[in-house]
Formats: sequence, structure tokens, C-alpha cells
Amino acid sequence: MAPSGSGGVRVEHLTTSGTFSLDGGTWDVDNNVWLLGDDDEVLVVDAPHALAPIAEAVGTRRVVAVVCTHAHDDHVTVAPDLGERFAAPVLLHPGDMGLWSMAHPTRAPSGALADGEVITVAGVDVHVLHTPGHSPGSVCLHVPELGVVFTGDTLFAGGPGATGRSYSDFPTIITSIKERLLALPPETEVRTGHGDGTTIGDEAPHLQEWVDRGH
Repeated sequence: MAPSGSGGVRVEHLTTSGTFSLDGGTWDVDNNVWLLGDDDEVLVVDAPHALAPIAEAVGTRRVVAVVCTHAHDDHVTVAPDLGERFAAPVLLHPGDMGLWSMAHPTRAPSGALADGEVITVAGVDVHVLHTPGHSPGSVCLHVPELGVVFTGDTLFAGGPGATGRSYSDFPTIITSIKERLLALPPETEVRTGHGDGTTIGDEAPHLQEWVDRGH
């Protein structure tokens, strides 16, 4: 996906590949990495699988923070290393510390994300939305000025993130999507943790379908 944004502020995208492990199983996955910023500073959303391509995308810019949408191991694989590389804080909602400790038992995040917190990068405000369900500490990042929300594994094109494994809950993710995400303007672009993007308006009409199917 080509960079998009207004003025000097833009959203950049890359994909990394690796594995996701939980509950005794391991799966091959491709993960989206999102960078929000300008030529001088950038916010990194998730740090999966490999340090080198993310570091290359950052270049010489200052990293304001590495924000983890949740702590499944495919989203935080190199988060501590990326934070150290760029002297940047690694931020995670405390609800996901149990999952984080599975991936990084000896390295804690630098700080805690809170619902309603605002992180500023390149002059734009990023609003933290606590959206539990896929995991207890899942968050989404809404950037009203750009009309974008980074949803991690909470909302995809076609429905909610998976809730069939430990630490997840389907009714909770439905509540998060209904109350937090579908309340955003319909034209809001959804940048997901895996796969293609969508918009809030494209997904909103299907909420009852998801409830009825149960996933």
C-alpha cells in the first residue's frame, strides 16, 4: 500500500511473515506493520516477526513509540528490540501482560496504554481505544485528523478477530466493536493487523450477521 495522508503526515505500510503460537498450536501468518508520521518522527504500530524491515522503514526518524495493539506473539515479536534500537518506549495495555510474558518473559514493556490516552506524533493526535475481546488488553488507535483507525486484530474486512483461543471472548469483542469502533465516522479507514483494509461504513451493516454466526 502506498503512503497516504495529508500534508507531511502519512501512513506507511509493510508486511512481515512468521508464526503465531498459542494453546499448543503454531500457524504461519503475515502481519501488517503500520507507521504513522512524517519525515522527522514516526509511531510504529505493532512489531511482528523481523526487526530489519521495520528498522529500514523507520530509517533515521525518531520513533515516538512502538505501540502494541495486543500481545499475541506475532504482534510483539521484535517490540523490545525495536524499542532498544530507536530508544523508544514500547507501550502495551496492562490487560495483555499475561500474553506478553509468554512472548517475552524477561523483558517488560516500557509503559502502559490507557483508554482515552492521546499520543501525539508529527502534530496529529492518536486516540487509544481499549477494545477487549480478541485479548483482554487489545486496543485500537484512532487518528481523527486522518480519518484512520488501526484495529490490530479487533476488526477485519468481514468481521471480528478470532475469539476461539485462550484469553479471548466473543461477546466482549462484539461489544467493543459496536460501542467503540462502529461509533466512528463511516468513512473512517480501517487498517488491520492482517490482510486488507476496509471502512467502518462497509462493516457496520454486518454486525448482526456476526452475532448470529457467533464468530
